[in-house]
Amino acid sequence: MALASMTGFARSEGVSGASVWAWEIKSVNSKGLDIKLRMPSGMDVVEATVRQKIAAAVTRGSIFASLNVKREAAVSEVRINETVLAQVAEAARLIAERIDARAPAIDGLLQIRGVVDVVEPEEGEDERQALQSAALAGLDKALVGLSAMRAAEGSALETVMATRLDEIAVLKKEAEDNPARRPEAIRARLAEQVAALLDTGKAFDPDRLHQEAILLASKADIREELDRLDAHVAAARKLLAEGGPVGRKLDFLAQEFNRETNTLCSKANDVSLTATGLSLKAAVEQFREQVQNLE
Repeated sequence: MALASMTGFARSEGVSGASVWAWEIKSVNSKGLDIKLRMPSGMDVVEATVRQKIAAAVTRGSIFASLNVKREAAVSEVRINETVLAQVAEAARLIAERIDARAPAIDGLLQIRGVVDVVEPEEGEDERQALQSAALAGLDKALVGLSAMRAAEGSALETVMATRLDEIAVLKKEAEDNPARRPEAIRARLAEQVAALLDTGKAFDPDRLHQEAILLASKADIREELDRLDAHVAAARKLLAEGGPVGRKLDFLAQEFNRETNTLCSKANDVSLTATGLSLKAAVEQFREQVQNLE
C-alpha cells in the first residue's frame, strides 16, 4: 500500500437539471481526522453521507470540503389571476354605469397589481433527489482526485525520507568507527583525567578512584545508543515499505531517533564524535519534518 501525504486538493463539477454544482476539497496536516463542510441550503440532508464518504477515503488530515450549487435561470411562467381579473372587470363595469367613462384597455388591466403574476418554476422532489445523487457522485470523483494527489506527494516524501534514513545510517556508522571510541583512546583520556586529579596534591582513595574511572568509562560508552539507532532505522524502513497510514508510527520513531542522538551527544568524549552527533541530530530533524506530512 502506497504512502500518502496529508496535503492535497481536488475539484469536480457538473450539471443536474437546472442546477450547476461544484465540489472543492482541500486537505492539510492534522493530528487526526477533522472534517469541515460547507453545504448550501437544502443539501444538508446528505451531510451525514458526505462525512462517511470522506472518512472512508482518508484516515488523517484536516479536510475542508465545500459544495456550491447555482440554479440556472429558468423560463418564468406568466399566470393570470382569473378571480382578480373578474373583480376588476366588474368594478370597471359598475363605474361605467355611474359615470360616462371609457372601458379600460387591456394594457391598463394587466398593470393592475394581482391580475398578472410572473412565477418562477419550483424545484420538484424528483429534481432535488437527482441533484443530491449527482452531488454525491461528484464527491466520489473529487475524493478520487484528492487521494491521487495525496498518493503522488506521499511517493515523493517516501524518497526523501529513505534518503534521510540512509544518511542517519551512514552517520551512525561514522560514530561507531570514530577513533575516540577505541578502548585505548578512552584509556588514555581517563589516564589524563586521573593524572590531572593527582597533580592537585590531594589524597585519593585508590579503590574509589578505580570505581570512578569505571563509571566514567561506562558513561562514555555509546554502544547502546548505536544499537538502538540501528533498530530504529530498520523499523522505519519496514514501515516505509509497508506503506499505508503509518505517519503516527514514524512520528514516534522520529522522537526515539532524537532521544538517542541527544544521549549520544551528551556522552561524546571527543570533538569529532560530537560533530558526528550534531550531524545526526540535523538528519533526524529533517526526517521528522517530512514525517509530519504523512497520513
